[in-house]
Amino acid sequence: MASVADLSAPYGNFLLAPRPGPGVCEVCFNLTDGYRRCYACTKNESWLDAFAPISYSVGLEQLHHVLRSYKRLDNEVGRRFCVDLAAILWRFLRSHEACLARRTNTERFDIVTVVPPRDQHRGLQTIVGELVEPTRERYCDCLKRGEADAPPHQFSAQKFEAVISLKDSSVLLIDDTWTTGASAQAAAAALKSAGAQTVAAVTIGRHLNREWHKNDRRLRAIDRPFEWDRCVCCATAD
Repeated sequence: MASVADLSAPYGNFLLAPRPGPGVCEVCFNLTDGYRRCYACTKNESWLDAFAPISYSVGLEQLHHVLRSYKRLDNEVGRRFCVDLAAILWRFLRSHEACLARRTNTERFDIVTVVPPRDQHRGLQTIVGELVEPTRERYCDCLKRGEADAPPHQFSAQKFEAVISLKDSSVLLIDDTWTTGASAQAAAAALKSAGAQTVAAVTIGRHLNREWHKNDRRLRAIDRPFEWDRCVCCATAD
């Protein structure tokens, strides 16, 4: 049976590590034109105590294709992508969950949950709740979609509802893709309304469009190959 390292190793050839610095949003690591925060993070309410994207997901490129296809393909290819994404998340959390916990002054996250999908596909729940060893024992379906008709890329405090009490808990929130961050921030708001003391988020892909402004030049300048032993939190602490 292939190991987590075996399954995730090929992805190291095209994952692109976000790093803090000038021209990078201090919240979500979007590339900006010299501003501390991108437009979306200036506009959306911020409820997360920390956020760590594993890689940039560049529109129409390899990781973007995998993140779209694992939910859309109900066949062997889709299942293989699901396993691959689980390996990426497993390898990242094994090395860097502690980094994120330190950012929030937490020894360890008590509960792990996911941002509920817009459809009924449970691929992310399967990844986090069944396939990834560092999360499966702590996984809980804490959230459900709210009744309000919230736009997909805009923050709304009514977008999600917590289904259990989370009094004084520290929660690690997992999502597959961060575009504007509206869903992750809304999920964090619902978790804190239910009593969570700390909410941090990890996403596999932080979506970017290569064609926007200077993104192509800046993405080409990112170091390769991908460094599995260094995350955005490590880089911030350097």
